[in-house]
Amino acid sequence: MFVNTSFSFIKRIANIIGKNYNNSGLLPCQKWTNFCTSSCLNSSIGDEYLGSSSRQSGFTPRRAVLYVPASEQNKLEKLKGLAVDCAVMDCEDGVSINRKDVARENIRMALDSLSAPGVTDLAVRINAMDSGIAADDLAVIYKASNLPKTVMLPKVNSKGDLHLFSEMFVDILKTRQCPDYKAKLVIFVESAIGLLNLRDILAEGIELSKTVPFHLEGVVFGSDDFCADIGASRTEDAKELLYARQKVVLTAKAFELQAVDLVHINFRDLESLEKQSLEGAGMGFTGKQVIHPSQVYIVQKAFSPSADKVEWAQELIKAFEDHERLGKGAMTFRGSMIDMPLVLQARNILRLVNMSDDATQR
Repeated sequence: MFVNTSFSFIKRIANIIGKNYNNSGLLPCQKWTNFCTSSCLNSSIGDEYLGSSSRQSGFTPRRAVLYVPASEQNKLEKLKGLAVDCAVMDCEDGVSINRKDVARENIRMALDSLSAPGVTDLAVRINAMDSGIAADDLAVIYKASNLPKTVMLPKVNSKGDLHLFSEMFVDILKTRQCPDYKAKLVIFVESAIGLLNLRDILAEGIELSKTVPFHLEGVVFGSDDFCADIGASRTEDAKELLYARQKVVLTAKAFELQAVDLVHINFRDLESLEKQSLEGAGMGFTGKQVIHPSQVYIVQKAFSPSADKVEWAQELIKAFEDHERLGKGAMTFRGSMIDMPLVLQARNILRLVNMSDDATQR
């Protein structure tokens, strides 16, 4: 079903899934403090499967990241019936320059009125810092009563881009009475210089997260723009992108962040999509970009815990509860000492499985 993963993976999945997360994808200002209090898990351990960016906020799974052009109201409406980890209301590549105003306004209205219970994270992608219109995006979007839980920033090429965004973001939030709001930030690497600078960019993003009202959670690899930038020809097996993909995973995981893989270029070829998804998961990516709802189920299944991991978690929990009822102290399970962090890891695996089952049924 899935690539084999060492037992060390299981040990490092701890504390990545918050006990409570908001399935609506929206966090009104007044609810933010309560959400963080109930969701935050105290972790300093990285995760090589889903990413461990939950130190400051509840874990948000992003196995499938679905783009929806916000200029097309009918496509936004379709989110009401979809089950997907992350749906991105897009202001950037999916929207022509003469429709940016429409997209911004549609996002503002959707944040306040769109009910999409099957979407765990209803995110927003603004335009890049060098576009000259990112401030316009934020100015309109942040007029919404319900502020976006996740903001996605494309084409980050340097630390300077993050600093510019930070200044812009702080200025926008000054217009709102929302002192406890802290967005989840996901950035994109889409160029050769961005890839070369990624280590410094992520280090700066982690540092800025301490003082700016956002929390850096992940990196998305923008493969098509990257190919265009280096003059590569995009192929079905993406062999021209192997090094770049590996570097994105390596760098993201070094900073304990999620890493979201490339788009599958032929969205009608679901068999090839599954193969590429399993490959990406095997490389360490925590999710994959999708451009059509038909891709979601396959991708989310590929990036979910395997049957072996689920069986391990179920049996460990059972053994622990039996041991606890007997009032004994330290215990072993399948040759390893068991403590509370490991029990929590097992419970987190089962939470993700339950979440996947719920999404499938919706």
